[in-house]
Amino acid sequence: MAAGMGELVDIVIEDARWEAFGLQPLAERACAAALAGLGLAAEGFSIVVMGCDDARIAALNADFRGKPKPTNVLSWPSEERAAEVYGDAPELPGAGDADDPEELGDIAIAYETCAREAEEQGKPMADHVTHLLVHGLLHCLGYDHEDEADAALMEAIEVRILASLGLSDPYS
Repeated sequence: MAAGMGELVDIVIEDARWEAFGLQPLAERACAAALAGLGLAAEGFSIVVMGCDDARIAALNADFRGKPKPTNVLSWPSEERAAEVYGDAPELPGAGDADDPEELGDIAIAYETCAREAEEQGKPMADHVTHLLVHGLLHCLGYDHEDEADAALMEAIEVRILASLGLSDPYS
């Protein structure tokens, strides 16, 4: 499923609360900032973002990770992009063009879990969702947090990207 002409994010709304929340413009902003933070132009890429509920993400989490419980965000890179060495940045993909952008993968985000976490953390839901979308996009680009070196790299990039959007460090 490719994004429309010039759109970075192809949005799939499965829970109407995401429509009211404004997931499309927020996802466009978060994903564009993530790409820009890595020196990539949004115009050459596309990503699918699905706004769903806890039941749907729990089913996806069970199917893909063997964990039958809700989570905040899941991502599926279009291809394996991880670095060969722990703590190294993955090699970034080349951009496509406006008619045929490079597809980075899919991100699913769960409404209830995001709302609950934002409330527990005392932050606006929009800030929390922005962070999770940046996090999911970085996974699609090959970043992960499976070991300390990779986690430190990924978190530092997230903090830098979020700061470019005027958001505070979610890890502090």
